[in-house]
Amino acid sequence: MPASGLDDALAKLLADGAGAATVAAFEHAARQFAAGERGVLPEVEIDPVEELADAEDLPEPGSEAGDLLDRTVVLKLNGGLGTSMGMTMAKTLLEVKDGLTFLDLIARQMVALRERYAGPRLPLILMNSFRTRADSLAALERYGDVSADLAPDFLQSRVPKLLDDESLAPASWPADAELEWAPPGHGDLYPALAASGMLDQLLARGYRWAFVSNADNLGATLDPAILAWMARDELPFLMEVADRTPADRKGGHLARRADGGGLVLREVAQTPESDLDAFQDISRHRFFNTNSVWLDLERVAEDLAGDGVIDLPMIVNRKTVDPADPGSPGVVQLETAMGAAIACFNGAEGVRVPRSRFLPVKTTDDLLVLRSDAYVLDERSRVVAAPGREGAPPPLVRLDPEWFKLVADFDARFPHGPPSLVDCESLTVAGDVRFGRGVVVRGVVRVDAGVSPLELADGTVLEG
Repeated sequence: MPASGLDDALAKLLADGAGAATVAAFEHAARQFAAGERGVLPEVEIDPVEELADAEDLPEPGSEAGDLLDRTVVLKLNGGLGTSMGMTMAKTLLEVKDGLTFLDLIARQMVALRERYAGPRLPLILMNSFRTRADSLAALERYGDVSADLAPDFLQSRVPKLLDDESLAPASWPADAELEWAPPGHGDLYPALAASGMLDQLLARGYRWAFVSNADNLGATLDPAILAWMARDELPFLMEVADRTPADRKGGHLARRADGGGLVLREVAQTPESDLDAFQDISRHRFFNTNSVWLDLERVAEDLAGDGVIDLPMIVNRKTVDPADPGSPGVVQLETAMGAAIACFNGAEGVRVPRSRFLPVKTTDDLLVLRSDAYVLDERSRVVAAPGREGAPPPLVRLDPEWFKLVADFDARFPHGPPSLVDCESLTVAGDVRFGRGVVVRGVVRVDAGVSPLELADGTVLEG
């Protein structure tokens, strides 16, 4: 395929100040795309994963725990603004539990771990975007030196959107030049670590391992037992996976190369349409990627030392340059997934973790569940199931997006806080419903306002 515009795209990226690793990763993906690669992984090339080590069976570390933690960094992906919920600041500055934000809870968890294991360095580092950086770092200042002897963050990259035609030239949109750029997916972690100098800092200060997770997943806390296993078996890469349910049919799943080449992550965007039924078969492909991974930083540095690229399969995302304007030019956004690196390291493993380690907040439905009494904070500031709900799935909440999608609208309809969901199996709300103080939801409940607003009185018990 002709690709006369790629040189212009690379020049634009260099002019933007991108580091060498970021440029190398983008060029690698763009040249592959121009040559006809699409990152497709058909069913015939993979086999299901039958068995994995179970995190709940791993022994707790002994006296070595403190030393291991002293050589470990916790890295949170914190680039999102929560725009899908109407936010204009970092999503992690949103109140999520008992008046505390995501970042409050993450910082408190780090402090608790340091106290429990007699003061390892154990720094918290954020991978921020330009839009989340200032507010997030200001919010962490109240917790003192949570980043220990390191810089508190590094910045994720941005890359040019490419015109969806034979030229693959960089898109131009003078009405809003920011829309000419796209995040390259969370696989950007690896080039961003290198390009920012953070990887060199980590290694120079004696850090060996990193636990990486999304900052909006409050179930993703550092587990010393997993760390000890990784160190003991010298694993280069470890992905946390959980059992798939019908709600996870569209999420990336773990598989094995049919040719014996090891583990791979397959996303729905990499799946041929003819294989979508197999992709969504949760009895065949049983484990989904929680997007929490453990890295041996020395092995990451070795892999980047050659051509500066970890060869992650691309994810092709087709949109318009202005997502709000379907008449604007079509573009290609080339992305990669952080977890796809499991295929790039010999000896990489997956570990089965309980669903409790996967509590992301992507919508106000998720936010309501976590704010409710279905979850509580333990003595280490971890979000755990309320007494009596241990091992049970979280309440399934479906709020009418017309009235509840945006945080401001959501808060206006729960002015006294969330209803009690500790005895709730599912709650569906249709229409404009305002909840009074102390509303209780039990079992399976549907509330339908019809065409007029509905106000639930204080103390209402919804059941059946």
